[in-house]
Amino acid sequence: MFDQPIKSVMEKKKFLTASPQATVANAARLMASKNAGAVLVVEDDRLVGIFTERDVVFRVVALGLDAKTTQLLEVMTTAPKTLGPSKSYGHALLLMQENGFRHLPVVENGRAVGIISSRNAMDPDLEEFVSDERRREHYR
Repeated sequence: MFDQPIKSVMEKKKFLTASPQATVANAARLMASKNAGAVLVVEDDRLVGIFTERDVVFRVVALGLDAKTTQLLEVMTTAPKTLGPSKSYGHALLLMQENGFRHLPVVENGRAVGIISSRNAMDPDLEEFVSDERRREHYR
């Protein structure tokens, strides 16, 4: 799995975007509705930032900001690190580990095309574990 290109494991269906002028409350509702942990902030089809569930806690709630009036451009991570879709998934995980973040935008020709989450690494292993456990239960 770690040698696979990012494009084969990136979250396409949970690829959320918002404008820099969107409010934190709107972004949080969008993330909640799609069960996603991050929104890519896009302006004129270009990635300008990322806003994550941790940003809600550390940059909004902890500072006492009003989620209904605070815009993403005030609290997002600007110019986030990115990778292209042909880079290996292992490289993406290493980059996330080294930099202490859980979401990594996937960009091609300056445009956001997806997102990688550290949760992606656990999902296949977890699915295999659950499948093995069900087989064991069946034979007991």
